[in-house]
Amino acid sequence: MQDERRIEWNASDLEVTWAKKAAEAVADLLLDELRKVNGKVRFLVSGGSTPAPIYRQLAQTDLDWSRVVVGLVDDRDVPAEDKGSNARAIREQLLQGHAIAAEFQPLRETAATLQAAVVVANQRWRDAVDQPIAAALLGMGDDGHTASLFPGASNLDAALSANQPYVHLDATGCEEAGDFTQRLSLTPLGLAQSSQRILLIRGARKRETLISALSDGPVSEMPIRLAWQMPLAPLHVHWCAEE
Repeated sequence: MQDERRIEWNASDLEVTWAKKAAEAVADLLLDELRKVNGKVRFLVSGGSTPAPIYRQLAQTDLDWSRVVVGLVDDRDVPAEDKGSNARAIREQLLQGHAIAAEFQPLRETAATLQAAVVVANQRWRDAVDQPIAAALLGMGDDGHTASLFPGASNLDAALSANQPYVHLDATGCEEAGDFTQRLSLTPLGLAQSSQRILLIRGARKRETLISALSDGPVSEMPIRLAWQMPLAPLHVHWCAEE
């Protein structure tokens, strides 16, 4: 299963193999980008439980983490220590071991309100114009959302056409958003600036969702479609059969 123009498919039967292969692939991308520049590179990551085994592997990789700026693809409008905070997940799962030397730039805790946090995030992005984005790690929901770009969100169309890298996303009424309806999310414009994009998914249901998304249809219906409609490199999919 692949679109040879836009998708590179990597399958593993077991979690341990999947985590090792994906972590090695990410590390190679970071090392390659670090060799190209004298300064720092950015690495955009997603929260949730799916990438946790990969983050634990990656944290033990011996590279120059002091030159890596870890940012977030999205986050929820919750306090930094809330169990729903992606920033908390990254601190606990990735910023350990060798990776503790990385610079971390959370999204939600930078300002008093979500709207103010969006302004800060976009200004920080502009200030880091000399720091290339080596990779963006993405997840995908059963509804085909990625980042916090949920189908049916009231301002999804505005987010998809935004002229800035981050926006506030109102996912009220979107089942997969759960109780966390207010989000700060990367936009297509932001994602397009990443040199490489990696999708991490597990289980038969997610595989079926991705196959469905590969059919023709609007991005607003299944926003994961934007991940392989981007310039530069194809989307690297790492799928694990074991849930």
